[in-house]
Amino acid sequence: MRALLDSQRKAFTAAMPEDMAARENRLNRAIFLLTDHAEDFARAVSEDFGHRSREQTLLTDIGPSVTALKHARKHFRHWARSEKRRPMFPLGLLGAKASVDFGPKGVVGVVAPWNFPVGMVMVPMAGVLAAGNRALVKPSEFTPATSALMAELVARYFHEEEMAVVTGGAEAGKAFTALPFDHLIFTGATEVGRHVMRAAADNLTPVTLELGGKSPTIVGRSADMPKAAERIALGKMMNAGQICLAPDYLMVAKEQEPAMIGALKDSVSVLYPTLLGNDDYTSVVNARNAERLRGYLDDAREKGAELIEVNPGGEDFAGSNGNKLPLTILRGVTDDMAVMRHEIFGPLLPVRTYDSIDEAIDYVNANDRPLGLYYFGQDAQEEKTVLTRTVSGGVTVNDVLFHNAMEDLPFGGIGPSGMGHYHGVDGFKTFSHARAVYRQPGLDVAGLGGFKPPYGKATAKALKAMLKK
Repeated sequence: MRALLDSQRKAFTAAMPEDMAARENRLNRAIFLLTDHAEDFARAVSEDFGHRSREQTLLTDIGPSVTALKHARKHFRHWARSEKRRPMFPLGLLGAKASVDFGPKGVVGVVAPWNFPVGMVMVPMAGVLAAGNRALVKPSEFTPATSALMAELVARYFHEEEMAVVTGGAEAGKAFTALPFDHLIFTGATEVGRHVMRAAADNLTPVTLELGGKSPTIVGRSADMPKAAERIALGKMMNAGQICLAPDYLMVAKEQEPAMIGALKDSVSVLYPTLLGNDDYTSVVNARNAERLRGYLDDAREKGAELIEVNPGGEDFAGSNGNKLPLTILRGVTDDMAVMRHEIFGPLLPVRTYDSIDEAIDYVNANDRPLGLYYFGQDAQEEKTVLTRTVSGGVTVNDVLFHNAMEDLPFGGIGPSGMGHYHGVDGFKTFSHARAVYRQPGLDVAGLGGFKPPYGKATAKALKAMLKK
Protein backbone atom coordinates (compact mmCIF):
# COMPACT_ATOMS: atom_id res chain seq x y z
CA MET A 1 0.00 0.00 0.00
CA ARG A 2 2.81 2.41 0.85
CA ALA A 3 4.51 1.63 -2.47
CA LEU A 4 1.27 2.42 -4.32
CA LEU A 5 0.89 5.68 -2.45
CA ASP A 6 4.48 6.71 -3.19
CA SER A 7 4.07 5.77 -6.85
CA GLN A 8 0.87 7.80 -7.17
CA ARG A 9 2.36 10.82 -5.44
CA LYS A 10 5.44 10.69 -7.66
CA ALA A 11 3.26 10.48 -10.78
CA PHE A 12 1.07 13.32 -9.51
CA THR A 13 4.07 15.57 -8.91
CA ALA A 14 5.57 14.77 -12.31
CA ALA A 15 2.29 15.57 -14.09
CA MET A 16 1.71 18.94 -12.42
CA PRO A 17 -0.23 20.92 -13.45
CA GLU A 18 -2.93 18.21 -13.86
CA ASP A 19 -4.65 19.45 -16.99
CA MET A 20 -8.38 19.46 -17.63
CA ALA A 21 -8.25 16.95 -20.47
CA ALA A 22 -6.63 14.35 -18.21
CA ARG A 23 -9.29 14.91 -15.58
CA GLU A 24 -12.10 14.56 -18.08
CA ASN A 25 -10.52 11.40 -19.46
CA ARG A 26 -10.49 9.83 -15.99
CA LEU A 27 -14.08 10.82 -15.33
CA ASN A 28 -15.06 9.22 -18.64
CA ARG A 29 -13.23 6.00 -17.82
CA ALA A 30 -14.95 5.82 -14.43
CA ILE A 31 -18.32 6.21 -16.19
CA PHE A 32 -17.43 3.52 -18.73
CA LEU A 33 -16.27 1.17 -15.96
CA LEU A 34 -19.69 1.42 -14.33
CA THR A 35 -21.90 1.38 -17.41
CA ASP A 36 -19.98 -1.43 -19.10
CA HIS A 37 -20.18 -3.62 -16.00
CA ALA A 38 -23.41 -2.59 -14.28
CA GLU A 39 -24.84 -6.11 -14.49
CA ASP A 40 -21.61 -7.64 -13.18
CA PHE A 41 -21.75 -5.37 -10.16
CA ALA A 42 -25.43 -6.22 -9.57
CA ARG A 43 -24.60 -9.94 -9.49
CA ALA A 44 -21.60 -9.43 -7.21
CA VAL A 45 -23.55 -7.29 -4.72
CA SER A 46 -26.38 -9.83 -4.62
CA GLU A 47 -23.88 -12.60 -3.95
CA ASP A 48 -22.39 -10.61 -1.08
CA PHE A 49 -25.76 -9.82 0.51
CA GLY A 50 -27.28 -13.25 0.10
CA HIS A 51 -29.81 -11.42 -2.06
CA ARG A 52 -30.22 -7.91 -3.35
CA SER A 53 -32.24 -7.13 -6.44
CA ARG A 54 -30.58 -6.13 -9.66
CA GLU A 55 -32.83 -3.09 -9.87
CA GLN A 56 -31.90 -1.83 -6.41
CA THR A 57 -28.18 -2.04 -7.10
CA LEU A 58 -28.65 -0.22 -10.39
CA LEU A 59 -30.88 2.41 -8.73
CA THR A 60 -28.88 2.99 -5.53
CA ASP A 61 -25.26 2.15 -6.41
CA ILE A 62 -24.63 2.37 -10.15
CA GLY A 63 -27.11 5.07 -11.14
CA PRO A 64 -26.12 7.66 -8.49
CA SER A 65 -22.44 7.04 -9.25
CA VAL A 66 -22.88 7.64 -12.97
CA THR A 67 -25.00 10.73 -12.23
CA ALA A 68 -22.32 12.16 -9.93
CA LEU A 69 -19.53 11.51 -12.42
CA LYS A 70 -21.49 13.03 -15.30
CA HIS A 71 -22.37 16.07 -13.18
CA ALA A 72 -18.69 16.56 -12.35
CA ARG A 73 -17.69 16.10 -16.00
CA LYS A 74 -20.17 18.79 -17.04
CA HIS A 75 -19.18 21.37 -14.44
CA PHE A 76 -15.62 20.77 -13.23
CA ARG A 77 -13.99 23.28 -15.58
CA HIS A 78 -16.23 25.99 -14.20
CA TRP A 79 -15.58 24.85 -10.61
CA ALA A 80 -11.82 24.99 -11.24
CA ARG A 81 -11.76 28.65 -12.26
CA SER A 82 -9.92 31.04 -10.00
CA GLU A 83 -12.16 33.13 -7.79
CA LYS A 84 -11.35 36.84 -7.78
CA ARG A 85 -11.21 38.48 -4.36
CA ARG A 86 -11.11 42.17 -3.56
CA PRO A 87 -7.88 43.42 -1.96
CA MET A 88 -8.32 45.57 1.14
CA PHE A 89 -8.69 49.30 0.63
CA PRO A 90 -6.66 51.03 -0.73
CA LEU A 91 -4.55 48.18 -2.18
CA GLY A 92 -7.09 47.46 -4.89
CA LEU A 93 -6.99 51.06 -6.01
CA LEU A 94 -3.18 50.87 -6.18
CA GLY A 95 -3.25 47.90 -8.55
CA ALA A 96 -3.04 44.89 -6.18
CA LYS A 97 -4.89 41.73 -7.24
CA ALA A 98 -6.10 38.77 -5.18
CA SER A 99 -7.60 35.41 -6.07
CA VAL A 100 -8.23 31.89 -4.81
CA ASP A 101 -6.87 29.11 -7.03
CA PHE A 102 -8.21 25.56 -6.70
CA GLY A 103 -5.56 22.90 -7.16
CA PRO A 104 -5.54 19.15 -6.50
CA LYS A 105 -4.29 17.94 -3.14
CA GLY A 106 -2.43 14.87 -4.42
CA VAL A 107 -3.42 11.34 -3.38
CA VAL A 108 -6.80 10.74 -1.75
CA GLY A 109 -7.61 7.63 0.27
CA VAL A 110 -11.19 6.33 -0.02
CA VAL A 111 -12.49 3.87 2.60
CA ALA A 112 -15.90 2.50 1.61
CA PRO A 113 -18.54 0.55 3.57
CA TRP A 114 -20.45 -2.60 2.66
CA ASN A 115 -24.00 -1.24 2.43
CA PHE A 116 -23.49 0.53 -0.92
CA PRO A 117 -20.16 -0.95 -1.94
CA VAL A 118 -20.04 0.65 -5.40
CA GLY A 119 -21.70 4.00 -4.77
CA MET A 120 -19.67 4.81 -1.69
CA VAL A 121 -16.52 4.50 -3.81
CA MET A 122 -17.65 6.15 -7.00
CA VAL A 123 -19.86 9.03 -5.80
CA PRO A 124 -17.01 10.68 -3.84
CA MET A 125 -14.65 9.66 -6.67
CA ALA A 126 -16.43 12.20 -8.88
CA GLY A 127 -15.03 15.02 -6.74
CA VAL A 128 -11.67 13.31 -6.28
CA LEU A 129 -11.05 12.95 -10.03
CA ALA A 130 -12.63 16.26 -11.03
CA ALA A 131 -10.24 18.04 -8.68
CA GLY A 132 -7.27 16.35 -10.37
CA ASN A 133 -6.24 13.88 -7.66
CA ARG A 134 -5.02 10.30 -7.70
CA ALA A 135 -6.90 7.76 -5.55
CA LEU A 136 -6.31 4.66 -3.46
CA VAL A 137 -9.45 2.72 -2.53
CA LYS A 138 -10.05 0.33 0.37
CA PRO A 139 -13.45 -1.38 -0.10
CA SER A 140 -15.18 -3.39 2.61
CA GLU A 141 -14.12 -6.93 3.48
CA PHE A 142 -17.81 -7.74 4.13
CA THR A 143 -18.59 -7.56 0.39
CA PRO A 144 -15.72 -9.68 -0.96
CA ALA A 145 -17.20 -10.42 -4.38
CA THR A 146 -17.90 -6.75 -5.07
CA SER A 147 -14.51 -5.68 -3.72
CA ALA A 148 -12.72 -8.23 -5.92
CA LEU A 149 -14.65 -7.07 -8.98
CA MET A 150 -13.89 -3.45 -8.15
CA ALA A 151 -10.18 -4.23 -7.90
CA GLU A 152 -10.20 -6.13 -11.19
CA LEU A 153 -12.07 -3.45 -13.13
CA VAL A 154 -10.18 -0.47 -11.73
CA ALA A 155 -6.93 -2.18 -12.77
CA ARG A 156 -8.39 -2.64 -16.24
CA TYR A 157 -9.63 0.94 -16.72
CA PHE A 158 -6.94 2.87 -14.81
CA HIS A 159 -3.21 2.79 -14.44
CA GLU A 160 -2.32 2.09 -10.83
CA GLU A 161 -0.64 5.50 -10.67
CA GLU A 162 -4.09 7.05 -11.24
CA MET A 163 -6.40 4.82 -9.18
CA ALA A 164 -5.85 1.52 -7.39
CA VAL A 165 -7.83 -0.76 -5.11
CA VAL A 166 -6.39 -2.62 -2.13
CA THR A 167 -8.40 -5.36 -0.44
CA GLY A 168 -8.16 -7.09 2.92
CA GLY A 169 -9.68 -7.24 6.37
CA ALA A 170 -9.52 -5.12 9.50
CA GLU A 171 -5.72 -5.14 9.72
CA ALA A 172 -5.41 -3.97 6.12
CA GLY A 173 -7.94 -1.23 6.85
CA LYS A 174 -6.01 -0.13 9.90
CA ALA A 175 -2.77 0.06 7.90
CA PHE A 176 -4.55 1.89 5.08
CA THR A 177 -5.89 4.68 7.30
CA ALA A 178 -2.43 5.14 8.82
CA LEU A 179 -0.92 6.08 5.44
CA PRO A 180 0.08 9.74 4.92
CA PHE A 181 -2.57 10.63 2.36
CA ASP A 182 -3.19 14.17 1.22
CA HIS A 183 -6.85 13.64 2.12
CA LEU A 184 -8.85 10.70 3.48
CA ILE A 185 -12.57 10.07 3.15
CA PHE A 186 -14.14 7.38 5.31
CA THR A 187 -17.74 6.18 5.24
CA GLY A 188 -18.84 3.89 8.03
CA ALA A 189 -19.69 3.51 11.70
CA THR A 190 -19.09 6.35 14.16
CA GLU A 191 -16.91 4.24 16.45
CA VAL A 192 -14.67 3.17 13.56
CA GLY A 193 -14.59 6.80 12.41
CA ARG A 194 -12.99 7.76 15.73
CA HIS A 195 -10.17 5.28 15.10
CA VAL A 196 -9.75 6.54 11.53
CA MET A 197 -9.47 10.12 12.75
CA ARG A 198 -6.86 9.15 15.34
CA ALA A 199 -4.80 7.35 12.71
CA ALA A 200 -5.06 10.28 10.30
CA ALA A 201 -4.02 12.69 13.05
CA ASP A 202 -0.56 11.11 13.25
CA ASN A 203 0.05 12.28 9.67
CA LEU A 204 -2.03 15.48 9.98
CA THR A 205 -4.13 14.08 7.14
CA PRO A 206 -7.34 16.04 6.60
CA VAL A 207 -10.41 13.81 6.80
CA THR A 208 -13.96 13.70 5.56
CA LEU A 209 -16.04 11.39 7.75
CA GLU A 210 -19.54 10.25 6.77
CA LEU A 211 -20.71 8.32 9.81
CA GLY A 212 -24.47 8.03 10.09
CA GLY A 213 -26.24 7.94 13.44
CA LYS A 214 -29.89 7.96 14.48
CA SER A 215 -31.81 10.07 11.97
CA PRO A 216 -35.17 11.18 13.43
CA THR A 217 -38.40 11.44 11.47
CA ILE A 218 -40.88 13.95 12.93
CA VAL A 219 -44.45 13.64 11.69
CA GLY A 220 -46.39 16.83 12.40
CA ARG A 221 -50.11 16.85 13.10
CA SER A 222 -50.68 18.55 9.73
CA ALA A 223 -48.97 15.75 7.75
CA ASP A 224 -50.73 13.79 5.04
CA MET A 225 -50.65 10.52 6.99
CA PRO A 226 -50.97 7.95 4.16
CA LYS A 227 -48.41 9.79 2.00
CA ALA A 228 -45.97 10.18 4.89
CA ALA A 229 -46.35 6.51 5.84
CA GLU A 230 -45.64 5.33 2.28
CA ARG A 231 -42.50 7.47 2.00
CA ILE A 232 -41.22 6.47 5.43
CA ALA A 233 -41.87 2.79 4.68
CA LEU A 234 -40.06 3.04 1.37
CA GLY A 235 -37.05 4.72 2.98
CA LYS A 236 -36.94 2.27 5.86
CA MET A 237 -37.40 -0.88 3.77
CA MET A 238 -34.96 0.12 1.02
CA ASN A 239 -31.84 -2.03 1.33
CA ALA A 240 -33.61 -3.57 4.37
CA GLY A 241 -32.87 -0.40 6.32
CA GLN A 242 -29.11 -0.77 5.82
CA ILE A 243 -28.62 2.90 4.93
CA CYS A 244 -26.77 5.50 6.99
CA LEU A 245 -29.63 7.92 6.29
CA ALA A 246 -32.52 5.52 6.91
CA PRO A 247 -35.25 6.86 9.22
CA ASP A 248 -33.94 5.52 12.52
CA TYR A 249 -36.88 6.37 14.75
CA LEU A 250 -40.28 7.96 14.27
CA MET A 251 -41.84 10.75 16.35
CA VAL A 252 -45.59 11.20 16.05
CA ALA A 253 -48.29 13.03 18.01
CA LYS A 254 -49.63 10.77 20.76
CA GLU A 255 -53.20 10.72 19.48
CA GLN A 256 -52.05 9.93 15.93
CA GLU A 257 -49.79 6.98 16.79
CA PRO A 258 -52.36 4.20 16.07
CA ALA A 259 -53.30 5.73 12.72
CA MET A 260 -49.64 6.19 11.77
CA ILE A 261 -48.77 2.58 12.58
CA GLY A 262 -51.79 1.38 10.64
CA ALA A 263 -50.78 3.49 7.63
CA LEU A 264 -47.22 2.11 7.80
CA LYS A 265 -48.50 -1.46 7.79
CA ASP A 266 -50.77 -0.70 4.83
CA SER A 267 -47.90 0.89 2.91
CA VAL A 268 -45.53 -2.04 3.49
CA SER A 269 -48.24 -4.45 2.31
CA VAL A 270 -48.54 -2.55 -0.97
CA LEU A 271 -44.79 -2.16 -1.52
CA TYR A 272 -43.87 -5.69 -0.44
CA PRO A 273 -46.86 -8.10 -0.46
CA THR A 274 -44.35 -10.83 0.36
CA LEU A 275 -40.78 -10.64 1.62
CA LEU A 276 -38.95 -13.97 1.72
CA GLY A 277 -39.38 -14.83 -1.94
CA ASN A 278 -39.64 -11.23 -3.13
CA ASP A 279 -36.77 -10.27 -5.45
CA ASP A 280 -37.35 -6.60 -4.63
CA TYR A 281 -36.60 -7.02 -0.92
CA THR A 282 -33.00 -7.10 0.24
CA SER A 283 -31.45 -9.49 2.73
CA VAL A 284 -29.61 -8.35 5.84
CA VAL A 285 -25.97 -8.56 4.76
CA ASN A 286 -24.89 -11.48 6.96
CA ALA A 287 -25.85 -13.69 9.90
CA ARG A 288 -23.90 -11.55 12.38
CA ASN A 289 -25.94 -8.45 11.57
CA ALA A 290 -29.20 -10.40 11.53
CA GLU A 291 -28.41 -11.73 14.99
CA ARG A 292 -27.53 -8.23 16.19
CA LEU A 293 -30.94 -6.97 15.06
CA ARG A 294 -32.75 -9.88 16.72
CA GLY A 295 -30.82 -9.04 19.87
CA TYR A 296 -32.19 -5.48 19.74
CA LEU A 297 -35.71 -6.89 19.50
CA ASP A 298 -35.20 -9.29 22.41
CA ASP A 299 -33.79 -6.49 24.54
CA ALA A 300 -36.70 -4.17 23.73
CA ARG A 301 -39.28 -6.89 24.43
CA GLU A 302 -37.70 -7.71 27.78
CA LYS A 303 -37.77 -4.01 28.75
CA GLY A 304 -41.45 -3.57 27.94
CA ALA A 305 -41.72 -2.50 24.31
CA GLU A 306 -44.55 -3.76 22.11
CA LEU A 307 -43.23 -5.38 18.91
CA ILE A 308 -45.40 -5.24 15.80
CA GLU A 309 -44.05 -7.47 13.03
CA VAL A 310 -45.19 -6.34 9.58
CA ASN A 311 -45.34 -9.60 7.64
CA PRO A 312 -47.96 -9.10 4.89
CA GLY A 313 -47.59 -12.62 3.48
CA GLY A 314 -47.60 -14.37 6.86
CA GLU A 315 -44.27 -15.99 6.00
CA ASP A 316 -42.11 -18.17 8.24
CA PHE A 317 -38.94 -16.15 8.78
CA ALA A 318 -37.77 -18.35 11.64
CA GLY A 319 -37.82 -21.37 9.38
CA SER A 320 -35.96 -19.75 6.51
CA ASN A 321 -32.26 -20.37 5.95
CA GLY A 322 -31.44 -16.82 4.92
CA ASN A 323 -30.98 -13.45 6.63
CA LYS A 324 -34.08 -11.61 5.46
CA LEU A 325 -36.00 -9.90 8.26
CA PRO A 326 -39.43 -8.25 8.15
CA LEU A 327 -40.08 -4.71 9.28
CA THR A 328 -40.74 -4.59 13.02
CA ILE A 329 -42.37 -1.50 14.52
CA LEU A 330 -41.60 -0.94 18.20
CA ARG A 331 -44.00 0.95 20.49
CA GLY A 332 -43.31 2.14 24.00
CA VAL A 333 -39.54 2.35 23.55
CA THR A 334 -37.31 3.84 26.24
CA ASP A 335 -33.82 5.27 26.10
CA ASP A 336 -32.28 2.34 27.96
CA MET A 337 -33.14 -0.02 25.11
CA ALA A 338 -30.35 -0.99 22.73
CA VAL A 339 -32.54 -0.08 19.75
CA MET A 340 -32.57 3.54 20.99
CA ARG A 341 -28.90 3.67 21.95
CA HIS A 342 -27.36 2.39 18.71
CA GLU A 343 -27.78 3.12 15.03
CA ILE A 344 -30.14 0.38 13.86
CA PHE A 345 -29.02 -0.31 10.27
CA GLY A 346 -31.85 -2.73 9.64
CA PRO A 347 -35.65 -3.04 9.27
CA LEU A 348 -36.62 -2.02 12.81
CA LEU A 349 -38.57 1.20 13.43
CA PRO A 350 -39.05 2.51 16.99
CA VAL A 351 -41.94 4.94 17.49
CA ARG A 352 -41.93 7.69 20.11
CA THR A 353 -44.91 9.93 20.82
CA TYR A 354 -45.05 13.62 21.72
CA ASP A 355 -47.66 16.01 23.08
CA SER A 356 -46.13 19.16 21.58
CA ILE A 357 -43.66 19.75 18.76
CA ASP A 358 -41.34 21.37 21.30
CA GLU A 359 -41.15 18.04 23.11
CA ALA A 360 -40.05 16.32 19.88
CA ILE A 361 -37.46 19.01 19.18
CA ASP A 362 -36.08 18.80 22.72
CA TYR A 363 -35.65 15.04 22.36
CA VAL A 364 -33.72 15.42 19.10
CA ASN A 365 -31.50 18.09 20.64
CA ALA A 366 -30.81 15.98 23.73
CA ASN A 367 -29.09 13.35 21.56
CA ASP A 368 -26.17 13.27 19.13
CA ARG A 369 -26.42 15.41 16.02
CA PRO A 370 -27.92 13.15 13.32
CA LEU A 371 -26.79 12.74 9.73
CA GLY A 372 -30.32 13.34 8.45
CA LEU A 373 -33.53 14.81 9.84
CA TYR A 374 -36.97 14.39 8.28
CA TYR A 375 -40.08 16.47 8.83
CA PHE A 376 -43.54 15.74 7.48
CA GLY A 377 -46.25 18.38 7.66
CA GLN A 378 -48.05 21.24 5.92
CA ASP A 379 -47.66 23.76 8.75
CA ALA A 380 -45.05 26.23 7.47
CA GLN A 381 -44.43 27.78 10.89
CA GLU A 382 -43.95 24.38 12.52
CA GLU A 383 -41.59 23.34 9.73
CA LYS A 384 -39.55 26.50 10.29
CA THR A 385 -39.46 25.81 14.02
CA VAL A 386 -38.18 22.27 13.51
CA LEU A 387 -35.52 23.34 11.01
CA THR A 388 -34.27 26.37 12.91
CA ARG A 389 -34.19 24.74 16.34
CA THR A 390 -32.41 21.50 15.40
CA VAL A 391 -28.96 20.70 14.00
CA SER A 392 -28.35 17.87 11.54
CA GLY A 393 -26.15 17.02 8.60
CA GLY A 394 -29.02 17.55 6.16
CA VAL A 395 -32.82 17.73 5.99
CA THR A 396 -35.53 16.38 3.74
CA VAL A 397 -39.01 17.85 4.15
CA ASN A 398 -42.05 15.68 3.35
CA ASP A 399 -39.88 12.73 2.36
CA VAL A 400 -36.77 10.87 3.49
CA LEU A 401 -33.30 10.33 1.99
CA PHE A 402 -33.78 12.66 -0.97
CA HIS A 403 -31.41 15.45 0.08
CA ASN A 404 -28.65 12.89 -0.52
CA ALA A 405 -29.81 12.43 -4.12
CA MET A 406 -29.25 16.10 -5.00
CA GLU A 407 -25.79 16.55 -6.56
CA ASP A 408 -25.96 20.32 -6.09
CA LEU A 409 -26.41 19.96 -2.31
CA PRO A 410 -23.50 19.26 0.04
CA PHE A 411 -23.77 15.87 1.72
CA GLY A 412 -22.19 15.22 5.10
CA GLY A 413 -22.71 15.02 8.83
CA ILE A 414 -21.98 17.12 11.88
CA GLY A 415 -20.43 16.08 15.17
CA PRO A 416 -20.83 12.32 15.77
CA SER A 417 -22.53 11.91 12.38
CA GLY A 418 -19.44 13.13 10.53
CA MET A 419 -17.51 16.09 9.23
CA GLY A 420 -16.88 17.59 5.83
CA HIS A 421 -18.97 17.43 2.67
CA TYR A 422 -18.94 15.94 -0.79
CA HIS A 423 -21.24 15.92 -3.86
CA GLY A 424 -21.04 18.41 -6.70
CA VAL A 425 -19.07 21.60 -6.27
CA ASP A 426 -18.79 20.97 -2.53
CA GLY A 427 -17.04 17.68 -3.21
CA PHE A 428 -14.76 19.36 -5.72
CA LYS A 429 -13.76 21.93 -3.10
CA THR A 430 -13.31 19.28 -0.41
CA PHE A 431 -10.75 17.47 -2.54
CA SER A 432 -9.08 20.67 -3.76
CA HIS A 433 -6.60 22.96 -2.05
CA ALA A 434 -7.90 26.52 -2.05
CA ARG A 435 -4.70 28.51 -2.40
CA ALA A 436 -4.62 32.24 -1.75
CA VAL A 437 -2.73 34.22 -4.42
CA TYR A 438 -1.88 37.91 -3.93
CA ARG A 439 -0.16 40.03 -6.58
CA GLN A 440 1.52 43.16 -5.29
CA PRO A 441 1.56 46.31 -7.46
CA GLY A 442 4.85 48.02 -8.34
CA LEU A 443 4.39 50.66 -5.64
CA ASP A 444 6.19 50.48 -2.31
CA VAL A 445 3.03 49.43 -0.43
CA ALA A 446 4.85 48.59 2.81
CA GLY A 447 6.50 52.02 2.90
CA LEU A 448 3.34 53.91 2.02
CA GLY A 449 1.37 51.95 4.61
CA GLY A 450 3.76 52.64 7.46
CA PHE A 451 4.91 49.03 7.81
CA LYS A 452 8.62 49.82 7.32
CA PRO A 453 10.84 50.88 10.19
CA PRO A 454 11.81 53.38 11.33
CA TYR A 455 8.16 53.85 12.33
CA GLY A 456 6.87 57.40 12.07
CA LYS A 457 3.97 59.48 10.88
CA ALA A 458 2.84 57.00 8.24
CA THR A 459 2.82 54.26 10.88
CA ALA A 460 0.82 56.37 13.31
CA LYS A 461 -1.71 57.13 10.59
CA ALA A 462 -2.05 53.48 9.64
CA LEU A 463 -2.51 52.43 13.29
CA LYS A 464 -5.13 55.12 13.87
CA ALA A 465 -7.11 53.79 10.90
CA MET A 466 -6.73 50.16 11.99
CA LEU A 467 -7.77 50.74 15.59
CA LYS A 468 -10.68 53.03 14.87
CA LYS A 469 -13.93 51.75 16.38
